[in-house]
Formats: sequence, structure tokens, C-alpha cells
Amino acid sequence: MLDITVGLNELQNVKEIHIVAINNEVKELLWLIELGFNDLPKIKTINFNKNKTELFNFKWSQKPSLSYSLPKKYLYEPNAAIMKSGAFELLAEEYNVSKLHKHTHLYTNNKLIPFPGRRFIIHKTITYHKKEIKKLTLDKANITTRNFPETVAQLRKKLKIKDGGNDYLFFTILENSDKVILVCSKV
Repeated sequence: MLDITVGLNELQNVKEIHIVAINNEVKELLWLIELGFNDLPKIKTINFNKNKTELFNFKWSQKPSLSYSLPKKYLYEPNAAIMKSGAFELLAEEYNVSKLHKHTHLYTNNKLIPFPGRRFIIHKTITYHKKEIKKLTLDKANITTRNFPETVAQLRKKLKIKDGGNDYLFFTILENSDKVILVCSKV
């Protein structure tokens, strides 16, 4: 996001910005400049995966309304191109999903929907307290942190969980400031 803001402050006549990701890794940030263009630029995100291409486009300063929610049945994680774009509120509005926290950039909904990123089913939500964490009986899982004070490496060491498998653990903070672990699997 910083690249985009700095670029817009430095460059004039920016008509479009293209954020290109391949397999969820941002590779290029392309700027289309047109002499005399004096409107809000259009942001175009694209993520090329093996089986599909994910697109999400918007005007730079659109500010939609946003809702927050506790975790529901499904969890949605935007692809890297969208994360780079900073279109977190627009994404929530476009796909009718709620954010878990202002700074978390994870979304939830009770319906399984097409989404430009990864989709998970939430099996359980565990409060991040010593007593509750003991209920987590996994020895292998994929761990992601979003808006959480500990790193993945610290959590792996602390919880003695190896990398891999079909289980996904999202360590995050909810809008009510609770630290939680979302135990999920890919959909």
C-alpha cells in the first residue's frame, strides 16, 4: 500500500495501477500514465494461479461502509495482490463479508462464496489462553498470523506444532480485542 500512496504523491496523470501476482506473490506494480488525465486512478489487481485467475478492480478513493463480526462458518483470506492494493473495505462490501478486525484483513461469512483468495471452513474458535490452548491437540498444521503479537516461529516453538498437513491455524485478534485461534481446513 505504501508504494501506491507514495507513487500517487510523486506521479501525475496516473490513470491505472496494475498489481500483478503469480501464485499469491506480488511480482509487479505497473503504472499507466496518460497526459492530461485528471481523475481518480483505477486499481486493477490480478493473481494468476495454476487453475484460475483472480481479478478485483476498483477506483482509488472509494470508501464503502464496513461491518465487523465474530467468526462465522467460513473464513476468507485475500490474495497478495489485493493485500498490496489496500482495498480491504471495498472487498468486504463487494463480497458481502465482514472483517474480523480493522487491522486483521481476514473476512467471515456464513455462506461459501467465490472469493479472490483462500477460503476455509472454521471448525472451532479457541480463545488464546493457556488453559484453552491445551485443547489444541495438533502436532502438525499450517500457521498464519494476522494482527497478532507473536510470530509464526514463536508459536511453532511454544506449541510444538510442525509445519504442514491439512489443518490451518489462524492466530488473530477480533474486533472485541480477544486473541483467538481459528482452527480451519481449506474448502
